[in-house]
Amino acid sequence: MKTVILCGGLGTRLSEETVIKPKPMVEIGDMPMLWHIMNLYSKYNYQDFYLTLGYKGEVIKDFFINYQSKLSDIKVNLADGCIEILNRHTENWIVNLIDTGQSTLTGGRILRLRKFLDDGDDLFFATYGDGLANININRLLSFHKQHNKIATVTAVRPVARFGNLEIDRGMVSSFKEKTQSSEGWINGGFFVFSKKIFDYLEDDETVLEQSPLERLVSENQLMAYKHDGYWQCMDTVRDRDILRKYFETGNPPWLNNHES
Repeated sequence: MKTVILCGGLGTRLSEETVIKPKPMVEIGDMPMLWHIMNLYSKYNYQDFYLTLGYKGEVIKDFFINYQSKLSDIKVNLADGCIEILNRHTENWIVNLIDTGQSTLTGGRILRLRKFLDDGDDLFFATYGDGLANININRLLSFHKQHNKIATVTAVRPVARFGNLEIDRGMVSSFKEKTQSSEGWINGGFFVFSKKIFDYLEDDETVLEQSPLERLVSENQLMAYKHDGYWQCMDTVRDRDILRKYFETGNPPWLNNHES
């Protein structure tokens, strides 16, 4: 089963990084965010990826074209120009790098993949290139197959950015840091789509999160898989730093399966 990862946006709220690279290539530890997302799917043996490239897509192409040389020791014989990889580091991934346009919007990027996804499997995964979670991908897929609708979106509870103050006659009577579970449900990505989704995508200007998903809701064709475990997006420098601090602990929460 194929996995689509949306990688083409500008990432303007993280401009400190994205002036030179697309947001999915911002490093968490010594590997880009994109790699961590792909590693999650790979953990469940979904290793056929379609990356929708746009803004600075050449950075993503260079990363995967030079993947072996970046991660392995190399012997270079300058006399005859031979290059030998001494300790090959590899993943069992097929990575399809598809240029979907500089200004194409989210639904349009998926639509541009239609011909690449045209095979015997009616379903495919899709997610954003800037969100990590400890979601059980097999359970997500099983949920989708049980309801047999066109689309499933993973609903998550974002970590609150601010503490909760209770005030009594001008005096703070309670101060509590909100937990993730105290927030409402939002779109966390990690979709499963039937190929019928293409009937809801019109052109490059289609925003997936607007008319297509709204139509699916009106037709009772969009289901929500509730994930109350770890989820973190990377919209800002603050988000990036949170992810990096978790990685530095040696046991980042997106590697711990919340749903056993």
